[in-house]
Amino acid sequence: MYRSEIQELEMSLAKRENLPLIRKYAQEFYKTHSLEDCWQFACESWKSTYFQIQEISVFLCGYIAHQSAAAVLFLKDTVSQHPDWRVQEVLAMAFDAYCKSIGYENSLQIINEWISSDNHNNRRAVTEGLRVWTSRPFFSEHPQIAISILSSLKEDNSLYVRKSVGNALRDISKKHRELIEQELFSWDLSNKKIQQVYKLAHKYLDKLGG
Repeated sequence: MYRSEIQELEMSLAKRENLPLIRKYAQEFYKTHSLEDCWQFACESWKSTYFQIQEISVFLCGYIAHQSAAAVLFLKDTVSQHPDWRVQEVLAMAFDAYCKSIGYENSLQIINEWISSDNHNNRRAVTEGLRVWTSRPFFSEHPQIAISILSSLKEDNSLYVRKSVGNALRDISKKHRELIEQELFSWDLSNKKIQQVYKLAHKYLDKLGG
């Protein structure tokens, strides 16, 4: 149904990296089409051999996920398997779009489900997608919940995830220094994985002499 349109997109977008343009296209498509059309276009554009077109699919799934369980599963089980890091960056954005749509206060169950996933891309989609955590509604009023969620991954087996966790905690430390200091003080720094996260999380505090 959308093959000719996808081919045109491949000709216009696949020769360059332009994430804002790709996101804008997905947003406009979402605003002007039905849920069914968005899902169908997402499925068809995912089949493209060009990651730029696949990113449109990921964005669309993020926008419709609050109305489509199939889109949520597609993001979690299919998109997370993609080998290109650029697609994984969009997965993080799509996860945030989903949480925003249902309300961050209502997202705790799906957040916990994803951070418990065996796939490190799912776990990082959460830690990276919601940055800056305490700039998001609900977490801005409940920073300790954000800190607790992130800190639960301080020993994650994936360095990819641990870096994201450390950077996210560092972000929070700019507004909530005492809370981050209290959390980090309880960590076992003899553990090398935890030590790596600690160094990143404490980076801003080091500048302040914390």
